[in-house]
Amino acid sequence: MLVTITRSPSKISGTITAPPSKSMAHRAVLCAALAEGRSHITNLEFSKDISATLGAAAQLCARVRTGADDAVVEGLGHFVPLAAPVDCCESGSTLRFLIPIASLTGQAVSFTGRGRLMERPQSVYEALYREQGLRFEQSAAGLTVEGALTPGEYRLAGNVSSQFISGLLFALPLLSGNSTLHLIPPVESRSYIDMTRSVQAAFGVQSHWLDENTLAIPGGQHYHPCDYTVEGDYSQAAFPAVLGAACGGVTITGLAPETLQGDAAILDILRRCGAVFTRTAEGISFEKAPLHGVDIDLADCPDLGPVLMVLGLLCEGTTVIRNAERLRLKESDRIAAMEAELRAVGGLVESEGGTITVQGCADRLHAPAGVLHGHNDHRVVMSLAVLALSTGIPLTVDDAEAITKSWPNFFEAIKPLGAEVEYA
Repeated sequence: MLVTITRSPSKISGTITAPPSKSMAHRAVLCAALAEGRSHITNLEFSKDISATLGAAAQLCARVRTGADDAVVEGLGHFVPLAAPVDCCESGSTLRFLIPIASLTGQAVSFTGRGRLMERPQSVYEALYREQGLRFEQSAAGLTVEGALTPGEYRLAGNVSSQFISGLLFALPLLSGNSTLHLIPPVESRSYIDMTRSVQAAFGVQSHWLDENTLAIPGGQHYHPCDYTVEGDYSQAAFPAVLGAACGGVTITGLAPETLQGDAAILDILRRCGAVFTRTAEGISFEKAPLHGVDIDLADCPDLGPVLMVLGLLCEGTTVIRNAERLRLKESDRIAAMEAELRAVGGLVESEGGTITVQGCADRLHAPAGVLHGHNDHRVVMSLAVLALSTGIPLTVDDAEAITKSWPNFFEAIKPLGAEVEYA
């Protein structure tokens, strides 16, 4: 699908509500599925990723009934025989969270996916499974695991995706004995690990830090059903936040002031860039202010990378984004994808490994020669929409349907801010 995003003649202004946190929703659905009994999860956005996790839960161990923005998940208290592979769509969280859980089922479990999902590395799990003599087979067509993980000592690199650590956190408390996770420093994305632990605690499962690199996970635990409300998503709110910082007039509602989400760092990053905003009970309101480049560490908030590259173009001076290596292993190589599209409008962007350097050049940007490419990546598409609205340069972007992966209503949500969206 092609979309053309144009800024309306009037200035950017209006209020937008942050969608529910995808990260929190994944975790709540799985905890509810692993419990025995009825849980009610409210404030859900049925993106493709969350739908994949709900579908997997229904396939493995739960009955699921969805409403307009909520779901009732009734955990069966046991796993059911699988008649087909578990389809994770393009959701890396779904796949990586479920692999250790699959080891509890007493059967071979196969996973399928779309896009680049089966190309994304799973070497952390593969090594653990091989060490324990369990089956782990991965190909471009899918991934199959079989055999039960055992309680005990686990050692993982702390700079891998936190999804691997969270996956083990879901499964290890259900084993008969205690386990310990030793994370080899540096530990990145710690906020995502604590997010997992927080949601688990709401469902009655506990773990604790022995020190900053070691997690103790008591065995023999049980998930308990509960009612859970998903908070607003800072990673998605980053898109209107950058727009508001550049243009002013934007208010974002639905974001919890106290949060474990690492992507809440967007507010500190924008403040350091010179953004002016106030937080009230009604929301976060941005005023127009001159912006300047800063040094940004993405280790704990990698999902912010694409829109921060757009921000760099809108700032005076140089923006340096560090520890961005994992962006190359997402739905697209997000560094290469954003470099290509930003250069097409005159952006000055360079990268080396996981370091990205962006030169502020908002006054020199121009309309591209043709259609920009969304690279089948929701965060690339939404970042390019922010670029169009911030600069006033109409942009036509392909693969626009990629937004359904995380924020299906994105284009409709930005219209009240002054966006004109034409679909083709």
